[in-house]
Amino acid sequence: MTKRKVPTHLRRLYAATVPFGIGCGISLGLTPTHLPKLGFTKQNIGSLSVFFAAGLVLFALPVGVLIRRFSAERIMAASLFCYGLTLIAFPYATTYESIAFVRFFDGMGTVGVWVASETILLAHARKEHKAYLTTLYAIFLASGYVIGPFASMGLAKVVPNTVSFAIGGLFELAAAMFVLTVLPPIPPAEGVSSDEPTEKKAVSTSEPQLSGLQILWRIKTSCFAAFSYGYFQAAVVLFLPLFVIETKGIEPIKTNVFPAYFCFGMLLCSNIAGRIADQVGHLKTVRALSMIGLIAVLGFVYMDPYWLMCTIVFIAGGTFASMSPIALALTGVVVKSRDYSRANSIYNMFYATGILLGPPISGVIFQRWGGGAMLNHHVALWGTFVLFTMIFIHDDPASRKGKKLATS
Repeated sequence: MTKRKVPTHLRRLYAATVPFGIGCGISLGLTPTHLPKLGFTKQNIGSLSVFFAAGLVLFALPVGVLIRRFSAERIMAASLFCYGLTLIAFPYATTYESIAFVRFFDGMGTVGVWVASETILLAHARKEHKAYLTTLYAIFLASGYVIGPFASMGLAKVVPNTVSFAIGGLFELAAAMFVLTVLPPIPPAEGVSSDEPTEKKAVSTSEPQLSGLQILWRIKTSCFAAFSYGYFQAAVVLFLPLFVIETKGIEPIKTNVFPAYFCFGMLLCSNIAGRIADQVGHLKTVRALSMIGLIAVLGFVYMDPYWLMCTIVFIAGGTFASMSPIALALTGVVVKSRDYSRANSIYNMFYATGILLGPPISGVIFQRWGGGAMLNHHVALWGTFVLFTMIFIHDDPASRKGKKLATS
C-alpha cells in the first residue's frame, strides 16, 4: 500500500458509514420533538435514554464473540438491519414500555455497528496510518450526522413522523444491503490485519490468546478516553443548551446550532490530528487534544459572548471528537489483529458506560449546584484522564524508543 492510500475495503466501509450516519441523524433530529407530542415529560424522555444505553452496554461484549464466529462484515450487516427495523417501528410505539423496548434494541443495533465497523477498520489499516484512516472513518460518520438532522427538518414539514422515521430506517437497510453485497467477510477466526506480514499470519494461531483482562490492561488508556468522551458527549448534548439559556441569557433557538459547530470542529480538525498522531504518537496527541479541550470547556463557564461560546463548542468538537478515533487507533496498535473484535467490544463498553452514566450524574450536579459546577466536574474528569495518560505514557509503543512494539 502506498503512502496514505485508502484500501478498497475501507473505501467501501466509509461508503456504508454515510447512510448509517444519515439514518442516525434523522432519528436524533426527530426524537426530541416526537416524544413530547406523545405527552412524555422531560423526566420520562431522560429516563428512556437509559434503555438505549443499557442496550449499548449489555451487547458490547457479546458482539465481539459474534464477530469472531461469523465475521465483522456479517455482524455489521445484521446490526444495520436491526437498527433500521427499530427506526421504522419507533413511531408506532406509543407507551413508555413499548418505547423502552424499542430503544433497547436500538442500542443493541448501534453498538453492533460500532464494534463491527471498527474491527473492519483496524484490520485493514496499516499501523503507520491507523489514526489517519480512523479519523477518515469518523469524518464520513460525522458527515451523515450533519446531513441527517437537516434532512429531518425538511421531512418534518412535508410528511408525518411515521414516514420520516421510515426513511431513516430505509437508509440503514440500504447500508446493510451494501455491506452484504460489496464487503466480503474476513475469515471469522482471525480478522487478519494488513499490519502483519504473511509469514507471521501462519504462526499467529499457535500463540496463546490474551485474556479479557490482559486486553483491558493493554488498552486501558483508550478505554478511559472512550469513557470520558461518552460521559461528556451524552451529558453536554442535554445540558449545555439549558446552561446557556438559564445563565447566559441566550435565546433557546440560538442553541440549536451548537451540535453543528461541534461536528464542524471534528470534521475540520480530526484528520489533521490523525496525521499528527501517526507521526508523533497516538497517546501524546490524545493528551494534547484533551488538555486543549478541557481549557475550552472551562472557558465556557466564564465567557458570555455568544460568538465566543460558539467558538468554544467548535474547539471542543475539534479536540474531544478528534481524540476518540485516535484512541481507537491506539487500540489497534497495542493488540494483535486476532484480538481486535474483543478489544473493540471492551473499548465500546467503556464508551457506552460513559453514555449511560454521564446524563444522570451531570443532571444531579446541575440540579443541586448549577450548570457551572456541572461543567467543572467534566473538566475534572478530563484532567484526571490527562494525568492518567502521563502515568501510563508507555502504553503507546511510540513512546518506547528502541523497544519492541507490543504487536510485533
